[in-house]
Amino acid sequence: MKILVAPLNWGLGHASRCVPLVQRLLDEGHEVILGGDGESLTLLRKHFPKLRYTYLAPLNLQYSKGTRQVFAILRAMPKLIKWSMKDHLMLKALLNEESIDRVISDNRFGLYSKKTESIYITHQLHIMLPRGWKWAEPIASRIHARIYMRYNKVWVPDYADPQKSLAGQLSHTTAKVDYIGPLSRFQKQSPITNHQSPFDIVAVLSGLEPHRTLLEKEIIARYSGTEEQVLIVQGLMHRPNTRIKRGNITILPYMTDSELTSALLGAKHIIARSGYSTIMDFNALGILDKAELIPTPGQPEQEYLATLYNKMQ
Repeated sequence: MKILVAPLNWGLGHASRCVPLVQRLLDEGHEVILGGDGESLTLLRKHFPKLRYTYLAPLNLQYSKGTRQVFAILRAMPKLIKWSMKDHLMLKALLNEESIDRVISDNRFGLYSKKTESIYITHQLHIMLPRGWKWAEPIASRIHARIYMRYNKVWVPDYADPQKSLAGQLSHTTAKVDYIGPLSRFQKQSPITNHQSPFDIVAVLSGLEPHRTLLEKEIIARYSGTEEQVLIVQGLMHRPNTRIKRGNITILPYMTDSELTSALLGAKHIIARSGYSTIMDFNALGILDKAELIPTPGQPEQEYLATLYNKMQ
């Protein structure tokens, strides 16, 4: 089969969880075309440099600097609708040029077509909104359902059993979906007791600006001049991978999976956003117990996941 895999460009999480999916498809003998834009497409291309790729509609959003993002998202709605429509038209043009057997969209709203099997990946079946907007959650969830029901199938990267669920309330509703299990680019690791690393603290950053940069500055301020050796992985795939050393703090734009695995397993303490893909990765590595999960301000699903997992420590 010829399959197009295209993740949303909203941080790196959607792309990173597509890595094991693409690898699985390749192992099964399928032809895979990578689709998308921005940092997420760059991440996939770095993992699979020999695969064809196609640019889709670009999405360039920023959050506000404050702790509430509702109005920022509301202001962005016209842009999101226009982006989704453009994505849909670009897919239509692509399908007119060549035959594609399946399209797998990770949260790209417009990548469906009657000409081919269309699959939508999401873990947010239940949309969470900030305090004061809880009354609108059923409306938001129904709007999202109207989007993903245009697809032939909905794949949820979580366990069907709510007792084993990694996403908790986010991934379980009455909608008819297929639970495909967690997706992580990291292989499950055996317990490692004597893993050596030069870094005591490892911070893995991602997400929309300006909060990605703001968290980086907070970490630098917290640990600058301390005795801990700190590694900050910026999650900036487009930059030259040049190491920056500021006293006890080392900064890298990105790392390979094997390099990041080694750093994470050897660290005493890990800092990251509480995005669901990060939680799937840390769960695969068995390091959730030493992770400080910090939600992006005003992003309710991350606030929910941070509360859920920080309570477990």
